Amino acid sequence: MKKIVGLFVGIALMTLVTASANAQIRFGVKGGLNIASVRFDSDILDAENVTGFHIGPTIETMVPYIGLGFDVAILYSQKGLNTDMRTISTDYIDVPVNFKWKFGIPVIKGFLATGPYASFRVGEDKGTSIQTQIETKSFGAGWNFGGGVEVFGSLQVGFTYGLGLTNDYSASKLGDITNGKSNLMSVTAALLF
Repeated sequence: MKKIVGLFVGIALMTLVTASANAQIRFGVKGGLNIASVRFDSDILDAENVTGFHIGPTIETMVPYIGLGFDVAILYSQKGLNTDMRTISTDYIDVPVNFKWKFGIPVIKGFLATGPYASFRVGEDKGTSIQTQIETKSFGAGWNFGGGVEVFGSLQVGFTYGLGLTNDYSASKLGDITNGKSNLMSVTAALLF
């Protein structure tokens, strides 16, 4: 876990150091809808999608004229899984660091984004099952892929797919144990100042 956190901090610092002195820095608020799914290593547990939301502050730094930069956010995010017994939702603080490329005309621009994220659990699981014991890990990490549009230079609407790279859940049922990775689809709106 220390290596992953160190990697995130290193990427953020490296990007800040190499950014141009003329970089445009903007602050804002981001929020939207999450659709979380969990894929397990074996078939002892069938999990379905759970919806939630995310919201929090964001910062975007772009180098003028070339359309390259990055954004970082600190998002309160709801994720979880739905089994045949019960829905389990968990609260996280997500920290995505996305590298961005913007293209288009000043009034409307498209953008593509990709980068790592880290998830830190901040609450207890809501929902349990006696027949299947599910444990939520306290840390998760993955990689985001996304895109969207920016209108009038301040409103961004986009779609992101977060591919989980760590085991975020472990489940045991009748002595069998399996691990699960979270995947997250998000529809997001951001207002930048």
